Amino acid sequence: MHMQKLMDEQQTVAIAVDNVCKSYDSEEVLCGANLRIPVGVFYALMGPNGSGKSTLVSIIAGTSSPDSGVVEVFGANPTDDGIETKRFMGYVPQENFSSPHLTGRENLVFFARLFGLSKSEAEAETKRLLDMMELSDHAEKRVSDYSGGMRKKLEVATALLPGVRILVLDEPNTGLDPSARKDFLDFLKQINETGTTILLVTHIGEDAEAASLVGFMNCGQIVLEDSPGKLKKASKLQNTIFIDIHPKSDQVAIALAALDDDCAVLETPDGFKMLCSHPEDIVHQIVLALKRIGCTATRIETVTPSLEDVFFAATRYTAEDEIALPELPLDSQRGASI
Repeated sequence: MHMQKLMDEQQTVAIAVDNVCKSYDSEEVLCGANLRIPVGVFYALMGPNGSGKSTLVSIIAGTSSPDSGVVEVFGANPTDDGIETKRFMGYVPQENFSSPHLTGRENLVFFARLFGLSKSEAEAETKRLLDMMELSDHAEKRVSDYSGGMRKKLEVATALLPGVRILVLDEPNTGLDPSARKDFLDFLKQINETGTTILLVTHIGEDAEAASLVGFMNCGQIVLEDSPGKLKKASKLQNTIFIDIHPKSDQVAIALAALDDDCAVLETPDGFKMLCSHPEDIVHQIVLALKRIGCTATRIETVTPSLEDVFFAATRYTAEDEIALPELPLDSQRGASI
């Protein structure tokens, strides 16, 4: 029965991390990290610099080994079975690794040959990947002439050679402008839709929004995990309704405050903002209340808490107590959604 359970898990879990610890120069970077990523999931691991993200993914990728604990990728140990795991895992580290002196085509052919493909197979795969990445028109350019977004797409291509079932990316959007970041994230979602499991490491909440599951990492552990929407809802952070109005007046403030005792009304340079947990019930009332006193807002906009807001709320700490998690419902605790 136990053996059957292990076999079933290997078929449904792409990455399994159990109680992993790692220290450098007597400084503990990972301390009992646990993680489960189901097959086919787009998972974002979010945390600040120094939280242990890069150390954890380097162990998952097999470029580093844990001091203790167990890591398995599709049932194989990246440290002991490195050759086996490299057959189905593509890893893109933070640092650029493509040669700036070679063309995009030459880089891909080189990595394909390292992967064991024949010359003809490497050329065929290179063409396929250049087309997939929409880099065919730039194939003969030296990588030194590529934009940051183009170079990152090329490096992801090297991790998508035949047989790759999981893609691990460590801060791939560093240095990209907002437009290039959005395009790159859209591209990752397309790859995920083909069935490839993705582990994206980021400290940017907007990037993590693209994932179906998000894990918050702090002080060497994954402290919270769920879908972006459920993490926001469970945090109980209030939504903000911005009401731009001119002229501002005490009459407007009083009218807004009278709408709901649970909503706080604060003044802004352009009008007011209301902090409330159920904006969908309030916005229509705001319009009617302003109409009754003869005022019209130039803007009424609801802004939900970002993942960064939720992360900071979930990982507040002081020197006295290292981590103080908010009281969140049990169904939002790590692993509950898997």
